[in-house]
Amino acid sequence: MEFIANYGLFLLKAITVVIAVAITLGLVLSAGRKNKPSQAGSISVTNINDQFDDMASVIKESILDDKAFKETIKSKKKAEKASKKSQKTAANDESKTVYLLDFDGDMKASAVDQMREVISAILLTAKPIDEVVVRLESGGGMVHSYGLASSQLDRVRQRQIPLTVCVDKVAASGGYMMACVANKVCAAPFAIIGSIGVVAQLPNLHRLLKKNDIDFEMYTAGEYKRTLTVFGENTEKGREKFTEDLELTHQLFKDFVSQQRSSVDIDKVATGEIWFGSKALEQKLVDTIITSDDYIAQLATEHPVYHVEYMVKKSLQERIGLSISQGVEQAFMRVISKFDSSRFFQ
Repeated sequence: MEFIANYGLFLLKAITVVIAVAITLGLVLSAGRKNKPSQAGSISVTNINDQFDDMASVIKESILDDKAFKETIKSKKKAEKASKKSQKTAANDESKTVYLLDFDGDMKASAVDQMREVISAILLTAKPIDEVVVRLESGGGMVHSYGLASSQLDRVRQRQIPLTVCVDKVAASGGYMMACVANKVCAAPFAIIGSIGVVAQLPNLHRLLKKNDIDFEMYTAGEYKRTLTVFGENTEKGREKFTEDLELTHQLFKDFVSQQRSSVDIDKVATGEIWFGSKALEQKLVDTIITSDDYIAQLATEHPVYHVEYMVKKSLQERIGLSISQGVEQAFMRVISKFDSSRFFQ
């Protein structure tokens, strides 16, 4: 009996080990599948006019009596029928269509990957009579990233399609570099516009290392491969070269804004200052004071407005990683730390 009991205990242990191994292998295989590149995204189009109609219907249903509401629904159906009929011949008409897209910028202008897909899709169908509206929010970031984002918007201008940028909260530095490409810049009354400036900063721990008898060695090929470093001893010559690079970047920024908005007194505004909407209008950094909501609502009364997005389905791991990275980035942006010689519009 004791033998049977021991054997049964051994069998249970063996089964437990097998199950544990199977679960582990399952998790590894699952993680491997999840770590595969995400499937290509797809273009999503939403009719903003329909959204407005639905919102109005909800309100009318609440405030009107049944008879009046039924009459409203009847009129709406007639209007929709007429609209569908007109859309069948829209391809041959010179009617205006409005394409709406969003850009929510971070330090690396990561949203440019989605924006370039949306712009490519829009340019396949948009006509010079149409209009592209961008709701833009950005506090700025890396020079090369926002340079690419600006170039993507310039693709619309190059096709002679009117481009409007709406700023409700902030278009600072690299964000304004994007905004100034537009034919028309709209800003909310208290939206932050600017600054047209460049900032770079980094800590230097050389004296701390020296105090603790810690050597730091770095080898480079090229006199200016490294100018300022975090751990090495910085020289006056390196500081001068670093400052020279910053000034060059700032001049390129100023030249770009001047090319896009010739009416701006660039020497007056390129001081690193920021302006709220109404003051930015005085400086000719924007063209009109209006929220994106009002601007789009006005367009929707006369033209079809379509919100175009590039949707990419993310795995659970990607969503968790994105949340963590955004939290780290927000903390990082609070101190605006900068390593190496990368420069930031700020």
